[in-house]
Amino acid sequence: MSTVLPPRVTPRRKLPDALAPVALDSAQRSTVHMLASLLIDYPDAAWYDRLDVFEANAVSLPRPIAQPLERFIHRAREAGASQWQKTYVTTFDLKRKCSLYLSYYATGDTRRRGTALVTFLDAYRAAGWEFDAAELPDYLPAVLEFSARSQSDVADALLSAHREGIEVLRAALEDMDSPWSDIVRAITLSLPKVDQATRDRVLALVNEGPPTETVGLSLPMPTFRTGEPS
Repeated sequence: MSTVLPPRVTPRRKLPDALAPVALDSAQRSTVHMLASLLIDYPDAAWYDRLDVFEANAVSLPRPIAQPLERFIHRAREAGASQWQKTYVTTFDLKRKCSLYLSYYATGDTRRRGTALVTFLDAYRAAGWEFDAAELPDYLPAVLEFSARSQSDVADALLSAHREGIEVLRAALEDMDSPWSDIVRAITLSLPKVDQATRDRVLALVNEGPPTETVGLSLPMPTFRTGEPS
């Protein structure tokens, strides 16, 4: 039976399967995180110029991680810069559950967000790094770059503390059949497997979304982005 109005009730969304982590040494894990950091960032002209470099690094990784990265790069080449940029904006700038800002999933646009952002800055400094870029400090590409370049326990702790956000992002992208789901899949494969309690929290976020109290946030922030995997 067809209706003119959109449905008033919808089934609760399910989570994608939990992924078993791939065994990686520290150098491979750094490569995965640097590649993911660069590939999930905005695809400007310089990004397209480096696709061959990205691919050369991807093929050196274990196949379960290399395959989604290579598939993503292939799709980016086929789409072309203009279309890929439009899709990127539609995906990450216009959808609440596809935010690249990790603390958003836990705090939304609430007053707690400012405290969460300061926690990220403190974490960078605790590991001996300064954050110096235009983005907010919880920007996923920046956190991944921090992990890749510092290889520190602090970076591991940041990713672990915001694992729910990463899993919600993966679920949303996979539900959309987005090409960027392959990047988040590679990230997930590089991290420890989530436990059931974390999956329960992710499921709640997937179905309910982040908190929605709206406040103004004004934190001019950074990245220490200087290069690409060699």
